Amino acid sequence: MKRNNTALLAFDYGLRQIGVAVGNSELGTCQPLAIIRAKDGTPDWDAVARCLKEWQPGHVLVGEPLNMDGSASEMSRRAQRFARQIEGRYSVKVTMVDERLSSREAKSRAKEQGHRGDYHEDPIDAEAAALIMESWLASR
Repeated sequence: MKRNNTALLAFDYGLRQIGVAVGNSELGTCQPLAIIRAKDGTPDWDAVARCLKEWQPGHVLVGEPLNMDGSASEMSRRAQRFARQIEGRYSVKVTMVDERLSSREAKSRAKEQGHRGDYHEDPIDAEAAALIMESWLASR
């Protein structure tokens, strides 16, 4: 697969759904893209493959949900496994990105834009993935 070295995908890993954002490392841009369903943390790998095939990113980011003290959590271990699986299956560089407070920030932004707070009916995981990418872009 021919990769676009400036294209980025970011994943906000979750047990029921995984947010996806797309961006460009050269332009420093990103936007929410999709939500991929998961069953007890196992993603719809066909949907992951479609995103990777369509965007052909040179780099993938996966949010790492660390505890507030910086220590690993069960969710961070699962997100790391997800990242390793992406790297192994699709031969793409994957970087873990500290995502502490990204979901809280995504909810805050959504509320400011009129979200009614029913995150099961109107999930914000793709927005959280965009925040993960924004954080990574800002740190470079």
